[in-house]
Amino acid sequence: MIELRQLSKGYRVGGHVVQALDEVSLDFNPGEFVSVVGPSGSGKSTLLHILGALDSPDSGSVLFNGRDITALNERDKAELRLHFIGFVFQFFNLLPTMSAWENVALPMLLGGTSLRAAKADAVQLLDRVELANRAEHRPAELSGGEMQRVALARALIMDPALILADEPTGNLDSKTGSHVMSLLSDIATDVSCIRIVVMVTHNPEAAGITNRIVHMHDGRVGDDSHASAT
Repeated sequence: MIELRQLSKGYRVGGHVVQALDEVSLDFNPGEFVSVVGPSGSGKSTLLHILGALDSPDSGSVLFNGRDITALNERDKAELRLHFIGFVFQFFNLLPTMSAWENVALPMLLGGTSLRAAKADAVQLLDRVELANRAEHRPAELSGGEMQRVALARALIMDPALILADEPTGNLDSKTGSHVMSLLSDIATDVSCIRIVVMVTHNPEAAGITNRIVHMHDGRVGDDSHASAT
């Protein structure tokens, strides 16, 4: 379980401070597929970055199974990100000199797993996202949808408790975006591994697939609705 308590975060722009988050409190529970929506500047990405221990709030706490991750030092935050959080970014963030399987296996290799074992797991995950036949291809040889599916596989390689997706369909056409969202939904509802999936999106169709929608405006939480996934 993840608990956000009274999170505030401001950024200095010129001579004044822009309040990105204003005393935000939320709970996220295992098995939830949550979309965070709102206009640009509403605080969605800041919320995601703090959830992922990529940024720190000015005040408030983030409890990850009761442990306040905002109090961790940078080394411990890096360990948390490596072992417990999977990231999916709008611009894929794949290393161009590595093949698809190498990009997927990288977190395992950083964690000390042998090359043989990491490759086997990476190829298995690429098969799950229907890309086993592209395992040896580099990002420049892949389409946008294929690169995003590689990124999904990489996010899953450490079997994390939390998946964070920042505009995962933002650079994809509607058909490819629907495919990626279907895969994300499968990940979120996989009964063999109960996890939390939190996605920031501007796409109302993508948000409609999730079973909870959190609306943000001016750094605050507005409507927070639960519904069956469509």
